[in-house]
Amino acid sequence: MKKKKFQMATILLLATALVLSACGKSGDSSNGNNASESTPKTSNSTGSKEPVKLTIWGAIPEEAGPQEAIEAWNVENPLIQVEYMRYVNDDSGNLKLDTALVTGQGVDLYVNYNKQYLEKRVASNAALDLSSFTDYNIIDAIGPDAKSWQIEDKFYGIPSSKGKNFIFLNKNALDAANLPIPPLNWSQNDLRKYAKTLKNNFEYGYAQFDWYYFMQMDGTLQNAIADNKTSKFDAPEIKESLQSWYSMMHEDKSIPTYGAQTASKMAVDSMFLTGKTAMLGAGGWIFRSTNNLKDFPRDFKIAFASLPSAVDNQSNFMIEGGLGDVVSINAKSPNKEEAWAFLKWYLDVGTQYLAKGGRIPSSKHVDLERTVQLMTGDNADLYDMESLRAVVLNDTPTFTNSMERQVSDMRKEEVERYFLKEKSLDETIGNIVKRHNQILAK
Repeated sequence: MKKKKFQMATILLLATALVLSACGKSGDSSNGNNASESTPKTSNSTGSKEPVKLTIWGAIPEEAGPQEAIEAWNVENPLIQVEYMRYVNDDSGNLKLDTALVTGQGVDLYVNYNKQYLEKRVASNAALDLSSFTDYNIIDAIGPDAKSWQIEDKFYGIPSSKGKNFIFLNKNALDAANLPIPPLNWSQNDLRKYAKTLKNNFEYGYAQFDWYYFMQMDGTLQNAIADNKTSKFDAPEIKESLQSWYSMMHEDKSIPTYGAQTASKMAVDSMFLTGKTAMLGAGGWIFRSTNNLKDFPRDFKIAFASLPSAVDNQSNFMIEGGLGDVVSINAKSPNKEEAWAFLKWYLDVGTQYLAKGGRIPSSKHVDLERTVQLMTGDNADLYDMESLRAVVLNDTPTFTNSMERQVSDMRKEEVERYFLKEKSLDETIGNIVKRHNQILAK
């Protein structure tokens, strides 16, 4: 009898459980969460999720690395697919981006190349305050210089590349002249000797873009161009630097004269790659050309040297560089979490693919050996890998030039007159100091 009662009780319990289970699967549960609200949307009857689609706007040509980076991400992340949209980094291009942000044309992430543009986008609520994300230490990954891109002590974007200025060397020419790759602490005096020697087999021993004539001046002062509203452009290192460039132009004739270079808009990068000059002062963007053997075929190996200091044994010299290519998330993007996931990956992995176009990754988490491979591609045998690692990918501190445009334009005017033999060196220094003091007095 007891056994039958126990069996009946068991049957009743099972029946009750089945009823409750059926109720739990209905759309009228007691906590208000039904299946359609708590599970992701599906793209088909198999239950697979639809991918989230992100769009990132940047100014770097697709073929210079961005497209490869996007493809690498998309393969690894089928549920978050990214598309790259290129815009031109000029006034009209930035207006196009800003219009897309304001009108909601599907911009999830974008790259800023100028802090003034970023500030405007923050003011218009088009850049997300990234402090809400706590799983990526920006200062630890990028370094303290990242703070230069903060706005009111907050990050609205993260620098993804670091600017580098250095010298490209024709390694074959150095070997033929029995010249070693210069040490990292060489000076303009050393550069002058190298250029004079190498000129014997080239049209010029050295050439550089015209704004590089100010690198030693700026690297000496590092934005500290005045003391108590008195100009410091009369520092002895500045005078010696200008004298050295003048002598290389007009005495040694180992570099182009300033007049000839600016009047003809001399393509100094092409001159280096076509064997007209043995050394070139430039930046990472030249890798686009050095890796382009179709348009610039060459059989010589390229080595690298740091920018020289203004004078010998100069302890107060620092190379101009800084961080850039600042990636922001659109504050109005409906996919902020997914955009953040992509941004973290882009900083630590994706930027490596842009190295072949001369973009040096800013993150310390990047695999440097992989970066070297991507930077040189199939042309590794045409680079001196030891000097590339030591100069291009080193962690030597740099500074970001913040000189006011009015001051830099004034200085350029006076230096040009000196290089063109219109003014003496003393007159040039005197005029720069006088005009700078007038600006400071306003």
